[in-house]
Amino acid sequence: MRDTALIWFRQDLRLADNSALAAVQERPVLPVYVLEDGPCAPGGAGRWWLHHSLVALGRSLAERGAPLVLLRGDPRQVIPELAARIGANEVHAGRQTEPAARRRDAETHEALERAGRRLVLHRNALLHEPHLVRTGAGAPFSVYTPFSRAVFAGLEGLPPPQPAPDALTPAPAAPEGLAEAAFGLLPAPPGPDWAAEFPAHWTPGEAGATARLAQFLRDGLATYADRRNLPAAEAGTSGLSPHLHLGEVSPRTVWHAAKAQGGAGLETFLKEILWREFSHHLLWHRPEMPEEPLRPAYKAFPWRHDTAMLAAWQRGRTGVPIVDAGMRQLWRSGWMHNRVRMIVASFLVKHLLQPWQSGEAWFRDTLVDADLAANAASWQWVAGCGADAAPYFRIFNPVLQGEKFDAEGAYIRRWCPELARLPAKFIHRPHEAPEVILRGAGLRIGSDYPAPIIDLAEGRARALAAFAAIKGAEPA
Repeated sequence: MRDTALIWFRQDLRLADNSALAAVQERPVLPVYVLEDGPCAPGGAGRWWLHHSLVALGRSLAERGAPLVLLRGDPRQVIPELAARIGANEVHAGRQTEPAARRRDAETHEALERAGRRLVLHRNALLHEPHLVRTGAGAPFSVYTPFSRAVFAGLEGLPPPQPAPDALTPAPAAPEGLAEAAFGLLPAPPGPDWAAEFPAHWTPGEAGATARLAQFLRDGLATYADRRNLPAAEAGTSGLSPHLHLGEVSPRTVWHAAKAQGGAGLETFLKEILWREFSHHLLWHRPEMPEEPLRPAYKAFPWRHDTAMLAAWQRGRTGVPIVDAGMRQLWRSGWMHNRVRMIVASFLVKHLLQPWQSGEAWFRDTLVDADLAANAASWQWVAGCGADAAPYFRIFNPVLQGEKFDAEGAYIRRWCPELARLPAKFIHRPHEAPEVILRGAGLRIGSDYPAPIIDLAEGRARALAAFAAIKGAEPA
């Protein structure tokens, strides 16, 4: 019998198309997940998802004969000690792009190497290797379109996904780990159960990911190009982002399944997958991206740090219905429609002149799909300071955006029920409704629903002035 291998699960919580697992199927294996504190720890919503995903993964592994061992601590110590304890000469894991994870892996590799063991990293989370894709001049890409063309061309011979193993050989004398509940990932008394509504929207785990993908291919892919911008549309988006974030489904599986299904929305959907790839490419080469603007001129941007403005935005109390609906959807479901994410981000950064880092941090804590690379890249795109950024003068008018993409107000009525009785003409502009309309809707502006915290025209003018005050703000 070959030597025992240690399988270190991280952001690849699945059995199907898991290259780390496939590499050692003929050997006894010890699957392990190490919960770490510090920079690699997930945010609040991510912790809820992680708990349920680990339960699902543990069940699947146990059914195949190799139970998942849950441990808590610093992987740089835990993993080498565990490998020595079970006599594993190799530790297999999926490669990660986050700066803290890369530092952790480098130090874990060094510790294992000193003991005559090795850490083997596999491409489990992405379609491409961020450090290998280069421009014709040999540099990393900084613009999405040429990046997507280069990666797309390289995917012509993408191998099909690998099936999940039917059975696994367990490592002899496997140590006892912790129970999922011991991780303390779920909301607990005396605090509020802020995740109470999450189960109505999500089924974490590999089976949930498989079902979500199948539903999207059946009901959403064909109309994706037209309906993905409609926040009230059922199956308008794939809903796969949290499953991809923790690797409950591989991007290779999604890519092949979408291409096999085909349809009018295919090209648009594949471009969205490549935007995720581009975000990780940026993070690999610009590890400062979550904290620092990629365009140096923006370090001098005159942000107006205002805790009251930020709190109103976080709580969905800005007086701008599409913004408030999005922020309430986020709080109650752990997710927000992609079009609305752009609207609320633009409103925070440009109309309110609050730092994009504040929004990025809030999303990172409250989104179940809080992917560090995609979150940071998208916030920098909206703020105009990223490598491939929206022009600084692109300032979404949230009212016009709402009227365009939620014309009848169905999305507003769902997440801002106090506005539900307003006619469509005023659902996005309740503060402009005549008093007789407000009375008929049972609505008092300033009491039942807040007045706008900023005049949109004044906010736009103020933002343009702020952008003009810094040199080199214009995108290249």
